[in-house]
Amino acid sequence: MVVDRAAGSVSHHTFAELPRFLRAGDAIVLNTTRVFRARLLGTRDGSGAPAEVLLLREHADGTWEAMVQPSAKLKPGRVVELAQGFTAEMLGSTARGTRLVRLSVAGTAAAVHAAIATHGHVPLPPYISRADTATDEERYQTVFAREEGSVAAPTAGLHFTPELLAALADRGVSRAEVLLHVGAGTFKPVDAEDPSEHVMHEEWFRVTEDAADLLNATRARGGRICAVGTTALRTLESVLRADGRFRAGTGETAIFIRPPQRPHSADLLLTNFHLPRSTLLMLAAAVAGYALTMHAYDVAVREGYRFYSYGDAMLIT
Repeated sequence: MVVDRAAGSVSHHTFAELPRFLRAGDAIVLNTTRVFRARLLGTRDGSGAPAEVLLLREHADGTWEAMVQPSAKLKPGRVVELAQGFTAEMLGSTARGTRLVRLSVAGTAAAVHAAIATHGHVPLPPYISRADTATDEERYQTVFAREEGSVAAPTAGLHFTPELLAALADRGVSRAEVLLHVGAGTFKPVDAEDPSEHVMHEEWFRVTEDAADLLNATRARGGRICAVGTTALRTLESVLRADGRFRAGTGETAIFIRPPQRPHSADLLLTNFHLPRSTLLMLAAAVAGYALTMHAYDVAVREGYRFYSYGDAMLIT
C-alpha cells in the first residue's frame, strides 16, 4: 500500500514496484541489525518445571538483562538449567521489571555465546504462537543483516531482496546503513490512557560518520530520505540536530514518536501494518497523520492485507 499524504489517498501495488516511488538522488536507510537466538528454554532447579529466559542485551561485566517466565518463581538466586553444563542464574531485578542474569558454561566468555547459538531459539514475536523452525532462522532476518544484537527483526526490511536493492542502486538511490538493536520493548503495548506516560525500553544504536555524511549530502542536493522501518526512523530522529543535519553517534535511545509530533529526519517511511495500541502504529500515525493512518488501516482490513511481522508493507510518501 502507498499512502500519499499530499493527496490524502491510498493505492495498491506490489513491493517490486518500490523503485518507481523513489528517484535518483534519494537515499534509503537500512537497519543492519541481526536477530540472535535470544530465547532460551530450560527447567527450574529443584522442581524441574519449565522456564524461559529471553535475553535482551549483554552488559560490559558479562551479565545479561533478560525477561523471564514464570517471573514470580524466578527470584534472585534461582537457577535455570538450559542444557547440560549451561545455566542461567537470577541475580536481581531492574527498575523496569526485567531480570539481571548470569549465564554460565564451562570455558571462556566466547563459550557462552557459542552455547546461546547452539541452544537458543529464534525469538518470534509473541503473537506468533507456534515454535520456531529452521525456516525462521532464514526468514526472520533481512538480507542486509550483519551485526547480531536484536530480539526482533526490523520487519519492513524483510521485503527486500538483493535484486530489488540492486534495482534501487541502478535507479540512483543511495543506501545509508545504520544500526539499532531491537529490544523486546518493541512488542510492549501502550497500556497507559495517556501515551506520554508509556515508558520505552532503551535500545542501542550506531550511526557512522559515513552514514551521516551520506544523509547530509542527500538533503543538500534536494534528495529525499526514505527510512526503511520504524527502527531506522527512530535512529535517525535520535541523531538529527536542531539545524536539520545528521550527526554520527553511538548510544542508547528511548525516543517515543507519536502524534501530534512529526518526525523531520525522513521524507518517506516504509513500514508494516502494526498491532493496535503499539508504539509502532503511533509512530506511523505521527508520520502520516492520525486520520489518514486510520483510513489506510480500514482499507487494509477491507482489502485483506496481511498484518504484523510477516505481513505486507506500507509506504508513506
